Amino acid sequence: MLDWILGLNQIKSDDLLTVIFTSGSTGMPKGVQLSNANISHNVEAIDRAVKLGSEDTALGILPFFHSFGYSVTLWAVNILGPAGVYHFNPLDAKQVGKLAEKYKASVLLATPTFLKGYMRRIQPEQFANLDVVVVGAEKMPTEQFEAFEKRFGVRPVEGYGTTELSPLVSVNIPPSRSQAKYQIDREEGSVGRPLPAVAAKVVEPQTDRELLSGEDGMLLITGPNVMQGYANREEQTREAIQDGWYVTGDIAHIDKQGFIHITGRLKRFSKIAGEMIPHGKVEEELEKQLVQGEEDDVKRVCVTAVPDAKKGEKLVVLQLESEKTADELRKGLSDAGLPNLFIPAADSFYIVDEIPMLGTGKLDLGGAKQKALELTGLAEA
Repeated sequence: MLDWILGLNQIKSDDLLTVIFTSGSTGMPKGVQLSNANISHNVEAIDRAVKLGSEDTALGILPFFHSFGYSVTLWAVNILGPAGVYHFNPLDAKQVGKLAEKYKASVLLATPTFLKGYMRRIQPEQFANLDVVVVGAEKMPTEQFEAFEKRFGVRPVEGYGTTELSPLVSVNIPPSRSQAKYQIDREEGSVGRPLPAVAAKVVEPQTDRELLSGEDGMLLITGPNVMQGYANREEQTREAIQDGWYVTGDIAHIDKQGFIHITGRLKRFSKIAGEMIPHGKVEEELEKQLVQGEEDDVKRVCVTAVPDAKKGEKLVVLQLESEKTADELRKGLSDAGLPNLFIPAADSFYIVDEIPMLGTGKLDLGGAKQKALELTGLAEA
């Protein structure tokens, strides 16, 4: 009777619930149309993976316009029963720490970038009740797992998702919530196994041939979490969803245990002299050389690429001012074991006032590429 009075009986699972916009890291943001079924699947999957209950207090610091914040810290918290404590600015570590301590927060969902700030500015006693920390949106550096656990006594786990997938695809099960007896359910370095009812496969980008376990290729996802489409973008929807599979744009492989390992974004690779060069790997090694102490949480370098007449593309490094010269940085890359093709030319290093970033804490890849084109004099071309 209550369903009838409120009109809930007229709501269908495939009805549009919300439109969440993509971050726009590679271009103009797109409106992702998500249905009741999309979000309810994610909530159910979270319940099975993380097991949020009435004894938990979730610390909500991700904005609701971010799909992770919308599905998990808004809907999952309201439906599954934990208490929810919210703050509008995830970068305000001082206030986040106060809230966590006052309300005994046990669950935190964040990005590696935000965790860096918390390790520097939040006291261990403020996170004393933390039991589950799940990170996503970007790759978590190996050393950050150790550093966070050493300071706060809880080891983060990684998950993976995109706005177009409501957003969760996979997650490693937090150690304190694991019920596994005969099979592992967490593998550090991976982003976990696909959630229930979600299927993943890896294909060769040029031919769509499905690849074997351990082989890197384009990651495709299907399941009840796949969006209805982009708002008013039919052509882009057809490109993104092919035969029911969402083309993530991420390069990955699936190991023999079924865990997904993200290698990088397709748009973050350059084909130079016939070989695929990962921007992220070069960036990671440069960041190690430029870091200003253990507690440094500033993004100091971004690797992108511009067209090159001889080799197709060439790498360009945007970096904050440093005492190290381009030659010293190049030698550091060589000493780290990177092949010659991975090492940018000495004249491809540019000092910038700031690294292009989005409000979500991600690199602004479109902005970085545009900046590189301007600095190299190729913008007009």
